[in-house]
Amino acid sequence: MSGAAGAPDPARQGRDSPQGEAHQEEAHREAHKEEVDFLKELTGLLLRTSGEGAEQIETSVRSAARGLGATADLVVVPDGATVTVGSHGRTTTVAVRGFPEVFRMDQVVALKPLLGRVAAGSVGAAAAGRELAAITSARPPYAWWLRLIGITLFAVGFAPLMQPTWYEVWTSAVLGAITATLAVAAERAPRLATVLPVVAASVVSLVTLEVFARTPAHGGPVLLMLPALFFFVPGDYLSAATAELAAGFLTTGAIRLVYAVFLLVQLYLGVMLGLVITGRSRHALFDVAADGDLPRWALFLAWIVFTAGTVLAFAVPMRLLWPLLLLVYATVGVQSGATKLIGEVGGTFVAAVALGLATTWLAARPDRPPRIVLLLPGFFTLTVGSLGMRGLTALAGGYPVRGFQDLTKMVTIVTAIAAGLLLGAVLARRDAEGAASGPDAGREAGQGPGAAPGPAPDHDPAP
Repeated sequence: MSGAAGAPDPARQGRDSPQGEAHQEEAHREAHKEEVDFLKELTGLLLRTSGEGAEQIETSVRSAARGLGATADLVVVPDGATVTVGSHGRTTTVAVRGFPEVFRMDQVVALKPLLGRVAAGSVGAAAAGRELAAITSARPPYAWWLRLIGITLFAVGFAPLMQPTWYEVWTSAVLGAITATLAVAAERAPRLATVLPVVAASVVSLVTLEVFARTPAHGGPVLLMLPALFFFVPGDYLSAATAELAAGFLTTGAIRLVYAVFLLVQLYLGVMLGLVITGRSRHALFDVAADGDLPRWALFLAWIVFTAGTVLAFAVPMRLLWPLLLLVYATVGVQSGATKLIGEVGGTFVAAVALGLATTWLAARPDRPPRIVLLLPGFFTLTVGSLGMRGLTALAGGYPVRGFQDLTKMVTIVTAIAAGLLLGAVLARRDAEGAASGPDAGREAGQGPGAAPGPAPDHDPAP
């Protein structure tokens, strides 16, 4: 008995030997490196798809780190982040760069279930890193010519919101095709992409002033230009900036706000360059709408065209077309009804609350689409960014009263949208918390008061 009790344990001897300790140290070092690499690449993708703000990036990365048995602390700005990862007795800090861009929704959709499994601890860092690499390197789901058609449909579907006229629709089809051609070409020419808003606005302005805006009977030139330029209007960044400021992310919100204004100024500059090239007076930029001649059925079908264009332009999986279309019609219906009762600002706020509540609730489960994908088309119907563009051009055209009215309305509307989306998300989260029970209730309901509240494993990157 005593001999057996005093016998050495071979397995323990192996672990305690110098060779065993070295092997264990190497295993910990490799595991820590895999976790750092995965969280670094994850942060980069989230930065590139950060339309809903900085808080969701922090929530997603920290949730993934917890699922891997690690910790992560982040300092986020719109185009970068420092990530400090702690695991296996080690701490590593890495810097990540990721410039916000017109992101591919197919990557966002594919990322959500992966984050859910990582947060649940059902997949390791190495396997998760391979899946993430496959997501980021995957080819776009639609060919270039389909994206070109999508951007054109995006403009055509938005046109009746500017002026409900047949002239606005077919003009937007031509100008939208020009914008789409430039956008597709910029994907193959990175240098063009850096100045694309200015170039697109200049070309669209030139063609509009020379060909389509020869008489006031068809409405103001800017109203004819806006549907084609709406793809570049930074309404999402404006709302995201407002939400980040409200949530206490002052640096991130301020930088994003400056960037959104800079994009608007680029579009404004492009319009003015078109005015200079044509030699037209600045008073040619009048902002008067033509009398509508579109029937009600055309206005109704325009949202189908718009949603189909959004799906193709932003690489949303086609299976989500009908859910997105229902959300668009619901948003339009709520906004129209509430506007008749309490005015434009109140109607927009109520519609934003309804949209935020519905999308947050629908995205609460890991097997459902991410919130940003559900949110995007409905958000565009609230048309926040176009007011800034109209305000700047009205000022340049010598119409200061109208210009300041549009800019003031933009500030009011963008705040109403951000506050409405935030309130809707909070209401949805509280409802989920009330209905859920057990240790997973917090995960099901989501956390955080920012622009994109949602469940920790549910990545919802965007305003």
